[in-house]
Amino acid sequence: MSTTISSCNKSKILVFGGTGYLGKHVVGASVSFGHPTFVFARPATPQTPPSNLHLRDELRSLGVTLIEGELEEHEKMVSVLKQVDIVISALPNPLTPDQINIVDAIIAAGNIKRFVPSEFGCDVDRTTTLPPFQACLDKKKKMRRLIEASGIPYTFVCANCCASYFINLLLHPHDPRPDLVVYGTGEAKTVLNYEQDIAEYTIKVANDPRTCDRVVIFRPPGNVVSQNELILSWEKKTGRSFEKALKQEDEMIKLSQTLPSPHNIWVSIMHSVFVKGDLMSFDLDENDLEASCLYPEIEYTTVDQLLDIFLVDPLEPACTPLE
Repeated sequence: MSTTISSCNKSKILVFGGTGYLGKHVVGASVSFGHPTFVFARPATPQTPPSNLHLRDELRSLGVTLIEGELEEHEKMVSVLKQVDIVISALPNPLTPDQINIVDAIIAAGNIKRFVPSEFGCDVDRTTTLPPFQACLDKKKKMRRLIEASGIPYTFVCANCCASYFINLLLHPHDPRPDLVVYGTGEAKTVLNYEQDIAEYTIKVANDPRTCDRVVIFRPPGNVVSQNELILSWEKKTGRSFEKALKQEDEMIKLSQTLPSPHNIWVSIMHSVFVKGDLMSFDLDENDLEASCLYPEIEYTTVDQLLDIFLVDPLEPACTPLE
């Protein structure tokens, strides 16, 4: 992860969902690059987890301006937006449609130079998945079309998989066990990007004239890996051998049709990412923008390096990227 603070661009950045799974990393990256940083978060209540309250205090200690409010408070959002230059949404998947409130406020404010909506997964215009997951992607596609029609300067970020979460899900470094589940054949290639690197790339693209009204894909070559390669590397690092419990494609399709939500969505995601290999189903050409090519100065964390981190600190994430 790069630790160099940029001194040439001081855009004021507002993050929605800045206390969430990925949002907290986006806020941290914004601060590390020297941007005056604001977070719009729901008001704390007696039901707010202590960890979230602690995070809010940490953000304030970093100089982040924390504004508490609801997405339905149009005038309040407009007044906040008039104080900033760039808006990044890291809202969880269930709140994707609610970003219409952010779009309306951006239009009313009239001063925002770039909007990065909450995507951070596959390229929704180049991916077709099982129905439970496809329903989530369709919501994001609808938001893309709305933003394009609005005339707001935007960048759509396709960050692929949050590596820490999926490595925990696949390898269970926090909970050693003799066998590991392999989805499909284990040969499909996917892209696992460290959450902190995703955040740094996102701050970069939000300030880059080259990425205005474009899609940017985060596909660093060191993070393209199959399940079988991941397991083999983990076996070498741990000195252990794991039995592979195969979960066949037809079983996953059936589960996607019978499990209740959100479990059917997660099965559909695993099918898309690790069975079909949707994240690597298309080649990038000269018309595509890829983050590691755009910003070679960022020393991204490779999957191999991330496995070394997990050997020392095998902590399980507190929540999923979709929560």
